[in-house]
Amino acid sequence: MSSPRTPTTRVAVTGGSGKLGRAVVRHLAEHGYEVVLLDRVPSPDPVEGVVFVKVDLTDYGQVAQALTSVDDRYDHIDAVVHLGAIPAPGLVPNAALFTNNVTSSYNVFAAARAAKIRNVVWASSETLLGIPFDIDPPYLPLDEEYPVRPESSYSLGKAVEEEMARHFTRWDRQLKLIGLRFSNVMDDGDYSEYPFDETPEKRTFNLFSYIDARDGAQAVRKALESDLVGFEAFIIAASDTVMNTPTAVLAEQYWPQVEKRRAVEGVEPLLSSDKARDLLGFVPEYSWREWGERTGNHRG
Repeated sequence: MSSPRTPTTRVAVTGGSGKLGRAVVRHLAEHGYEVVLLDRVPSPDPVEGVVFVKVDLTDYGQVAQALTSVDDRYDHIDAVVHLGAIPAPGLVPNAALFTNNVTSSYNVFAAARAAKIRNVVWASSETLLGIPFDIDPPYLPLDEEYPVRPESSYSLGKAVEEEMARHFTRWDRQLKLIGLRFSNVMDDGDYSEYPFDETPEKRTFNLFSYIDARDGAQAVRKALESDLVGFEAFIIAASDTVMNTPTAVLAEQYWPQVEKRRAVEGVEPLLSSDKARDLLGFVPEYSWREWGERTGNHRG
């Protein structure tokens, strides 16, 4: 499942100043990695020993240089975690979002290949599953076994990235490109409004799922340390939903006509991370419920 590595493995993290990126940078540093943070802005939560380099990911020359060496900073990169992107639809016009994200990912994939970096993990997205599910999902719980169904310029870009990854790994049979289809990334600052039982319609868009940023970081590390080769995509979601209502009740209420391929127990999610568990050893450790109990804001 995991391959040996030295504690001095140097990993470049693009978008390391964002919500998920900050958690990934800190987690990797705590696990002995040497981290280079590539972003347009420094992290608001800097980690001691992490090198920051300002990079425009839409400029191939800058990306290629950043993944080889930067004078007085470092002389090589061993692996890449690519999180840098406009993170959601609607933040900029559609064409600008698509162009920024797809160009950035192409540049990272191509520059890594040119630098003979064969260990690349990047942020794909749960949106590829058909979010916001204006058309019913094909079955429940959802997994990685059906063709992607992008419904926005953002998810269309992610679909293009996954297709690019297939061909990059076809061109280089030693290359590993793992796309992590993260659910809605959350951290402690988001949990005060949980659960959503009084307003469930706010969370039907992704089947009431989420992922704690710290578990997202764990998934990144497990993917980096995996001995898989080629392209793989994994759903990364928490082990519970954002609700207290039993998941089976919600599934029957909102998607009564959709095939239920197996029973779900309690607040088990409708986005399945079983593949990530089986192939990466990923097991979520954090929940909004633990935050509520710890802070006294638990409402269920």
